[in-house]
Amino acid sequence: MPSHITESRIHGGAYSSPEFAAIFSDSNQVQKWLDVELALALTQAEMGVIPQQAAQEIARVAEVGRFDLEALGRESMETGHILVPTIRALARACSGGWGEYVHYGVTTQDILDTGLILQIKQAWSRALSRLHAIRKQLLALALRYQHTPMVARTHGQQALPTTFGYKVAVWVDEIDRHLARFDEARERVLVGNLTGAVGTMASFGAQGFEIQRRTLARLGLGAPLTSWHSARDRVLEAAWLLVQASLTLGRVANEIYHLQRSEIDEVREASRPGQVGSSTMPHKQNPSTVDLISALSRLVRGQMVALTDAAFQLHERDGTTWRIEWAALPELFIYAGALLTRMEDLLAAGLEVREERMRANLDLLGGQILSERVMLALGAQVGKQTAHELVHEVSLASRQIGVSFHAALLNHQRLQGCFTAQALEDLLDPTTYTGLAAAMVDRVAGNPQLDSLRDEREGAQSTQGQPNQSQHVMEGM
Repeated sequence: MPSHITESRIHGGAYSSPEFAAIFSDSNQVQKWLDVELALALTQAEMGVIPQQAAQEIARVAEVGRFDLEALGRESMETGHILVPTIRALARACSGGWGEYVHYGVTTQDILDTGLILQIKQAWSRALSRLHAIRKQLLALALRYQHTPMVARTHGQQALPTTFGYKVAVWVDEIDRHLARFDEARERVLVGNLTGAVGTMASFGAQGFEIQRRTLARLGLGAPLTSWHSARDRVLEAAWLLVQASLTLGRVANEIYHLQRSEIDEVREASRPGQVGSSTMPHKQNPSTVDLISALSRLVRGQMVALTDAAFQLHERDGTTWRIEWAALPELFIYAGALLTRMEDLLAAGLEVREERMRANLDLLGGQILSERVMLALGAQVGKQTAHELVHEVSLASRQIGVSFHAALLNHQRLQGCFTAQALEDLLDPTTYTGLAAAMVDRVAGNPQLDSLRDEREGAQSTQGQPNQSQHVMEGM
């Protein structure tokens, strides 16, 4: 009976997504171990290290469906070793004694780490596919509302006018930087490791470099310069890329959450048919999806603490810290996958952008949101510092005596003759003081950093389906 929230029959649909859960499932993990063992055998057979018949027999049986995962789990507890039961089962499955050549010259961490990178590679393409889709949806939103004026807020208070499109473009620009980081890190992170018991390749002899290069190439991975059994920066980087993207989307969700507050009510997430906001207050439309996305972003970030603990490796290998990754990394990816899925679904359903409410909120302070503009115009006559003091004084008086900012400015003794009524009315129009907001939306939309070729390259594997890894490693046999 499932007890973890990602596998819960009650909560699992919110905290997990099927595709990411499948990548980090027991069956896929074991299949990745088998894929590495198979790729190694095929390469060693090509190079005359083991007989061709051995590689052919390992290829015949290296399918997870042949093995009893529950039995492997029980034997793992009995032996105190996570991989030995799988090695034994694979060897037993081979006929003719060819199983003697299974796991030839490698160590457990070679198989587990390389298998993990294969899982990360699968999740990487799916995460990027969803992140690209989110970026596309947000960019369309930014362009649609490029000129829609709204209140910009600093320290939780009304500050100056901006446009909703520009607010969204800032999110898109941040996502673009994440996508660039993923692109830059790809060759650095998607690297396997087949270097033997203490990383010296002693068991492979002089052919070690070539065995590793060919085997990892079969798996679509790069080869390291040295062993990374105890150097966990690749795992940390993959995790941190997802954490950063998750934090951005968590921030977006939190922004929508606050914009949906009844007192602001400028943006709402779409309400689904049958959705219920409260068990006792029928009128409520709660932001349930952005609630969840915000929570997931924190759960993703929380796993990073454990993974940084796992980086404190001792000597050439250290199970006390390495084992932390086995728990923390899959959780991080599964939570991140759920977050990306929920955000994509949220945007696909459409946000309700309430332009009339945005315009009304611009008038909430009776024109004081344009105090900077008035100050700069006045500063051209009396100097900026003096103008700041005068406009600040007028702002306070306007609030204290309950008159409009426009009237307070016109009636202030020291400002007599500085502005005509029409000039002040023009200055206090919030729709004409959004600066270069719309132009910056165009700059983000024209960002050459995210060209279609890379979009296609990163998303192809996810959109076309994941190829069978066993067939992939058989190439060149």
